[in-house]
Amino acid sequence: MFFFFIFGEHTFRKPVPGYENLVCQCFNCGNMSGRVLKSHPWFTLCWIPIIPLSIKGYKDVACHICNFRQPLENRPDVTAMQGGARPPQPGPNGAMNQGWQGAPSGQPARYG
Repeated sequence: MFFFFIFGEHTFRKPVPGYENLVCQCFNCGNMSGRVLKSHPWFTLCWIPIIPLSIKGYKDVACHICNFRQPLENRPDVTAMQGGARPPQPGPNGAMNQGWQGAPSGQPARYG
């Protein structure tokens, strides 16, 4: 008598609350297709989930074009946009804007 069993792994994914409508840039391919997903991997027997491989799951920024996944804690630009907030924008010299406002655009700065 011959029994044929198939073992494997399946990952269930769902959007993370607070990041549902957020789309960000993928650091691998450069497309604006990154979404924040929570992943729960399971051990399967004959395509039936049997044992969870992680209790809490993993929060990742996932690109659906190139399938690149990056942990959410490694993406401060995405965590700054939680709840619809805008990320900090780089200034003219590449430094992050810390609230200092220079001269209006198109006008020279006046000193003295």
